[in-house]
Amino acid sequence: MGLGDSVPGVSGGTIAVITRIYDELIYSIRSVDERALGLVFTGQIGAAWRHVNGNFLLTLALGILSGLLVSANTVLYLLEHRFEALMGFFIGLVMASTVLLLRQFQLARPANLLALLLGCMLTVGVGLLEPAVTELSLVYLFFCGLIAICAMILPGLSGAFILLLLGAYESMLAALTGLQWAVIAVFVSGCVVGLLAFSRLLALALRRFHELSYGFITGLLLGSLSVLWPWQRALSYYVDSHGQQQVLQTANVWPLTYTEQTGLEPQSALVAVCMICGLLTVFGLNKVFASRST
Repeated sequence: MGLGDSVPGVSGGTIAVITRIYDELIYSIRSVDERALGLVFTGQIGAAWRHVNGNFLLTLALGILSGLLVSANTVLYLLEHRFEALMGFFIGLVMASTVLLLRQFQLARPANLLALLLGCMLTVGVGLLEPAVTELSLVYLFFCGLIAICAMILPGLSGAFILLLLGAYESMLAALTGLQWAVIAVFVSGCVVGLLAFSRLLALALRRFHELSYGFITGLLLGSLSVLWPWQRALSYYVDSHGQQQVLQTANVWPLTYTEQTGLEPQSALVAVCMICGLLTVFGLNKVFASRST
């Protein structure tokens, strides 16, 4: 999930769905409530830990943090030098995940189909927004964390892409790699507040409207394919804090015209192979986690 959340266009929530921990994740976060606080204040630490599924949340949090730290260099390298192949791999992940999610609801029901279309439109719409370049204050970073975490736990909506839209993506990567603890602490505080609030809404939706929720989630995933398109042409740029030119906004192009418009090779065969690897990865993970859950 940490690796996924670090890439603009990929969601950690997608990985949670693939590995069949999404419902448990949302319900566990939701359980951080008044009862848990009451148990802590009365000295019943063990009971509070069990109430919030502490072992699960702690292990997951450590894994996400490790993934973010690893990806701060690894994924950035792949984004710069193997962008088409990396996007092909993630498209494979999303396509396979969509196939698996179709088992969670009846697509023929009009309400579920409408939820799917709304989810798809939301992701595509977010992807069409123009990223911002702005001065960052600690208050603004808190707000960025609050908003981005909501996207991070929604499959199909990329927290990293939301940070890019808010103009905070580069700053947070620099804070992670440079261990700027004050900046990280403010951002994490925003994430915690947003996570606790938004998880309650998600838990309610999953409990009362399970099929509609998964129809909407599937739509979010399908919509993310437009953001993950491997062949993109830069439309605008900005200058980062190191004085280097970075791409700000892109447009999708067909692989047949990719070389003509960008001067780069489309690497279609490599993209296809990576896409197949993504598909096989998801179906393999699904088989492993399905056998463990039976």
